[in-house]
Amino acid sequence: MNDNTVSLDLMEFIERDILPQYNAFDRAHNLSHATQVIRRSLEIGRRMGANMNMVYAIAAYHDLGLSGPRAVHHITSGKILTSDARLKRWFTDEQRRIMREAVEDHRASASRAPRSIYGRIVAEADRDLSADHVFRRTIQFGLSNYPQLGKEQQWQRFCQHLKEKYSESGYIKLWIPQSPNAENLQKIRNIIKQPKELREIFDKIYDEESQPAK
Repeated sequence: MNDNTVSLDLMEFIERDILPQYNAFDRAHNLSHATQVIRRSLEIGRRMGANMNMVYAIAAYHDLGLSGPRAVHHITSGKILTSDARLKRWFTDEQRRIMREAVEDHRASASRAPRSIYGRIVAEADRDLSADHVFRRTIQFGLSNYPQLGKEQQWQRFCQHLKEKYSESGYIKLWIPQSPNAENLQKIRNIIKQPKELREIFDKIYDEESQPAK
C-alpha cells in the first residue's frame, strides 16, 4: 500500500469501532470535531510525506481519553491507543510507540514541542483557529461543562479562557511554520484586544448556542 493513502480496512474499523465514542463527549469535542481533526491531519500529513495510516489513526484516537479526567486526557488517550491490540494488524510496535507519543503531545498546553512529525501534525490539526470556530467552541464548552453559570459568568469564563490560551501571553503554541493557523491566531488576538467587538461576538454566539435543541 502507498503511504499516501489510508487502508480501507483500517478506515472501516475506525469508523465502526472508534469514532462513535466521540458521541459521548461535549459539543466542543464531539464526532464533528474528531472528523475535522482527521481531515486536517490528512491534509497536513500528505504535504509532509507522512504515513497516512499512522496520521489517520492518531487523529482518530487523540481525544478518546475524554472518557476520563480532562486534565490528563492526552495521556489517557495514548494509553487507550497503546492498549488496543487490534491496531497491531496495521502497525508495528515502533509505529504504535510513535503514535502514542503523538497523541500525548497534541495538547495545546504542552510546554515542549511534540517528539515527532506525527505529534506536530495532530497538534496543528487540532487547532482550527478560525475566529468563529474558536469563540463558538469556547462558549459550547462553557455551556456543556458549567451549566450552572449565568450569562455574565459565562462571559467572564469566556474572556479568561481566551486570555489564558490565545492572547499574546497565552499558552497555545504552533509547531508547523507558516501554517494557516498562524494568520488566524493573529486575527483572534486582534479581536481579543477589542472588548466591545468581542462582547458583541459573544452575545450573538451565546444566544444561538443556548437555544433549546429543536
